[in-house]
This record gives sequence, C-alpha cells and structure tokens, in this order.
Amino acid sequence: MKKRFFSLFLLLSLVLTSGFGCKAPDKAVTAGLQPINLTYWRAWDDSSVFDDQIKKYTELHPNVKVAYRKFRYEEYERELIQAFAEDRGPDIFSIPNTWVNKYQTMIEPLPEKTSLVFQFMQGSIKKELVSQIRVNNTIKPSEVKSQFVDVVYNDVVIKIPQPEKKTVVEKIYGLPLFVDTLALFYNKDLFNNAGIAQPPVYWDRTFQQYVKKLTKQDAKGQLIQSGVALGGSKNIQRSFDILSILMMQNGAVMQSDSGQIQFAQIPNTGVRYNPGIEALRFYTDFANPSKEVYSWNKELDDSVNLFVNNQLAMMFGYSYQLPIIKAGAPKLNFAVTKLPQIENSGQAVNFANYWVETVSKKIMTNPDNLKKGGDYAKLKRDSAWDFVQFITKEEQAKVYIEKTKRPTALRSLVEQQSQVPDLGVFVSQVLTSKSWYHGKGAVEAEGIFNDMIDQAVLSQDRIEDVISQSSAKVQQTVN
Repeated sequence: MKKRFFSLFLLLSLVLTSGFGCKAPDKAVTAGLQPINLTYWRAWDDSSVFDDQIKKYTELHPNVKVAYRKFRYEEYERELIQAFAEDRGPDIFSIPNTWVNKYQTMIEPLPEKTSLVFQFMQGSIKKELVSQIRVNNTIKPSEVKSQFVDVVYNDVVIKIPQPEKKTVVEKIYGLPLFVDTLALFYNKDLFNNAGIAQPPVYWDRTFQQYVKKLTKQDAKGQLIQSGVALGGSKNIQRSFDILSILMMQNGAVMQSDSGQIQFAQIPNTGVRYNPGIEALRFYTDFANPSKEVYSWNKELDDSVNLFVNNQLAMMFGYSYQLPIIKAGAPKLNFAVTKLPQIENSGQAVNFANYWVETVSKKIMTNPDNLKKGGDYAKLKRDSAWDFVQFITKEEQAKVYIEKTKRPTALRSLVEQQSQVPDLGVFVSQVLTSKSWYHGKGAVEAEGIFNDMIDQAVLSQDRIEDVISQSSAKVQQTVN
C-alpha cells in the first residue's frame, strides 16, 4: 500500500513540474522582456503607412512599442540635430542616401548579431506562451550587395580601418525601403502640337531639335513656353541630380574611392576630352540666349509649376512627383519615359535618389537607457536594428511600396513591380542607377553646383575655371 501511495505521489509531482505548471522564467529572458519604447522619425509618409508593419513586429515582440513621428522636410534636419544635441533624439531615423557620411558619427552601425526575446504559443494539449532568447545573425555587407540594387551597397556600407590589424571591416549604416530614379516627364499635347510623335531616347541632335520646336517666345523675346527644364539652377527641381547624371553618363569620374572630387578632371583614359566640362556646357547651353536650344532663364517659375501649368514640354523628375503633378493638373495629358542616354555608350547610367533607415548611436549613451543598467542599451539597439531589418525585408517592404507607390530597392521585386502602371519606368532603371556624393556636406555641395551653373551661364568663356573652382569647393565639404 505504501509503495502504491509513493508511486502515485511521484507521478503527480512529475505532472506538476513538466510544463503544465508554472515555471520560473530565466533571468536573461526576464531582462529581455523589459519594455522597449522605440521612437522613429521620418520626413515623409504618414504613420498609416507603417501601421501594419509595426503591428506585425510588436506581435512578435509584445514588449516593444514603436512611436512613429513625421516631420515637414523643411524642419526635419534642424529638429534632428537639436534633438541629438539634447540627448533626446530618435532611436530610429531616416536620412537621404547622400547624408550617410555626414551622419556617420551619429549612427550606431548594424551589429553582426542581435539578441532578442521572441514569444510564441507552444504545446499540443495545453497551449502555453513561451519566451525564448534568440541570437540571430544580421544581414551581411555581401548580402546587401546581393539582395539590394547595386547603388545601395555603395551608399550604406562604409569601410572602417582597423590599424592594429592592418585591415578594414565593412559596416552597414542604413537600409532602404525604396530607390527612386530620375526619369523624363513630357507633355503629350505639346508634343502633338509640335508634330513630335515620340519622346527623345538620346541626348543628341534629335533631342536638341525637339527642344527648339517645343520652345516659344513672344514678340519681345520672352519665353512663354519652354521646351525643356535644363540650364538653370534654383528654379529647376533637382538640378544637382540632372547635371550630375549628365556628367556621369558622359564618362566623368565624380569622386574617387578615397573621396577625391574629380568631376572637373580628364579621366585617365588616354583621350584628351573633359567629360565634366562638356556636360556642364551642354547643360548651360539651354539657358544661353545665343544658342538655338535656348529654352530657360532664371526669371521662369519653378520647373514643376511650369509643367503643371502646361508651359513646359519636358522636365526631369522622380516618382514622388507624380501625385503632385496629378493633383495640381488632373487633366494634364502627360507621360513618363526613361531618362535619355548617350547614344552608342554601351551601357545605361541612371541616377538614384532615396532615403535610408538607420539607428542612432545615442541609444548606447542615452542617460535614461544607462539608468536601467545591465545590457538595456544593447537590448534597445538590437531591437531598433531588428525592426529596421524587419521592415526592409521583402514581405514588409512590399507592403510599403504598394502603399506609397515608390520603386523597390530589392532585386527580388524589380521584375514584378516593373509591370505596375506609372511606376514601371522608374523601376526599370533601378538596376543601373548610381549616386556619387559621399561627403559630409551634401546640402552645401548642391548649393555649390547651383552656383557653378549660374556662373557658367554668365561666363561660358571661363567655364574651365568655373568647374575647377567649384570642384575645389565641393572637396572642402567632403571631410
């Protein structure tokens, strides 16, 4: 009888301690389940764009909350810098691809591994919420190169010297949700009226003749209709990008791997031809009244406004400008086509413009994070980078590009999205898109380009000096 009683007692003890009862959580799991409040700042897209992604992420990590905040572009950088100076900056923030080097010291690069607590239901008879620490490998620089279009790796992966080991390591400083490309917008009614059936494909004599046919002046010689938005600076949106791609397509080396600005130099190809100067001359000819392609001056309205008002036949822009144009002129008969190329060049070269999502270095030094002791700052950093990786992977990135109508940054989605009306043109160019500025003063560099354009328009006979001086000024913004 005693043996039977002892056996029954042992059986009951095993049942109560084999998963059906309460189990004290591991200390590491308890620490990992601390509430994590992440702040996420961006200059574009309403919070509704990210509602689904945030919801799905917090279902995997119930202890994590993501507070999204959108700013006006005009105030964004000022607020960002001030917040960082006061130790109250965001944990995750978004910056243009050309700002990565400028903000490098404020960015916590992606760690090789993240350690986070995942929660999930387990059990077949009785469901039980299980919390488990998982150490995951993060995306590698080589995987950025293989999963995203080429321009991304060149912009977000920075080589960090390791003097003691006499080597360098590659660190990832951001990941994109999209990559936009520069394309040609053209007014179909103005083309029809001028007897032009198709948009130009190359920057050639045909393109110049089209501009001549599409430009109109009144009896006093004032421009009343412009054939193309080229030749100007401040009144042409993204003039920096347009002139840059003309130089790049023409063969100019914009910036060396070591950071040397070279767009004013003759490339080491054995040919005595300066592609940067010739591109600048080609661009500014459209603002020269003595040239037959004259179609622009500084008195004209902003290029997008002129296009919306049916006074501009061709402009160069990005997919984000489509809704602006459609809202401003619902009945405007226009279309978008690929950016013109240089005939017989052998390869297409397009221009990329996009933003990257990144994580603040302040996470690791913020007083509030340090007060919580232990590895809380590291846990918060890992959560922030894990969230960035989550929203930029295919499943969630697809949700983003479908909501925002922006071109994908992922190779896996290029073919599918290239069939989407309106977006197809922009997407078709992402694989051949490039950018070039990797300094610390992108805004200043753009201002220098605008000044260079204005000076070249006024001093065509000094164009070599103008471009050389401008190159030296841009060099000063690099370091």
